[in-house]
Amino acid sequence: MIGSGIPTTACTGLCGPLFVEFPYGYEGILNIIYVSLYVSLTAVALSTVFSITVAVLVGFNDFPGRGFVIALINTGMGLPSVVVGLVVLFAVSNQGPLGQAGFHLVFTREAMIMSQFVLATPVITGISLAAVTGVDDGIRDAAHAMGGRRLDVALVTIREARYGILTGVLAGLGRAISEVGSVLIVGGNIEGQTRTLTTAIQLEARQGRFELALVLGVVLVALVLLINGLLLKLGDRQIR
Repeated sequence: MIGSGIPTTACTGLCGPLFVEFPYGYEGILNIIYVSLYVSLTAVALSTVFSITVAVLVGFNDFPGRGFVIALINTGMGLPSVVVGLVVLFAVSNQGPLGQAGFHLVFTREAMIMSQFVLATPVITGISLAAVTGVDDGIRDAAHAMGGRRLDVALVTIREARYGILTGVLAGLGRAISEVGSVLIVGGNIEGQTRTLTTAIQLEARQGRFELALVLGVVLVALVLLINGLLLKLGDRQIR
């Protein structure tokens, strides 16, 4: 800006209060935010549907191996993200089943969604299962006594456990949106395509641009707080 004392090349895009240089520009920053939200929200939405279904089936039924399934779910909460990334990368590569089936998913957002789905599902399933099994048996018995079918009883139970399920969804979202290792492996951190806030932070920190990395970190935290606040407000409104 002429006369401001600041060179016009000081900022190539969005600048913070400390005149941090953003090499991506406005469109680049918005694209990074969009990719982060698109990948994480899609993965968590798919995971939520799958996880609630599994939680209800496991919670409502007593079958051989039920304890093993629950232990498997709990173990999955601590899956190393790098291992998940390697497994997904192999699955979508030319040597993997999806690659041999003709799907070209290497270094794509779809592969990133698959990776975050695997990471978020055990978290959402485990917490949802605890919430479902924690519902008073009297509520299920009352639903049965009123002539409810298994589906009706399941819906009533989910309604009673919805706050616990919401907690699981928030935990799964936190696991997904903060992920670095697996999305870096399967996505490749390609600018404009698969670069997310977390991979951009990792890249900037590695290159020594710590101010920019911190600003991107603040943006990431703000997005997480905003989404969590909206979901909690929705949950409180439904409970009332």
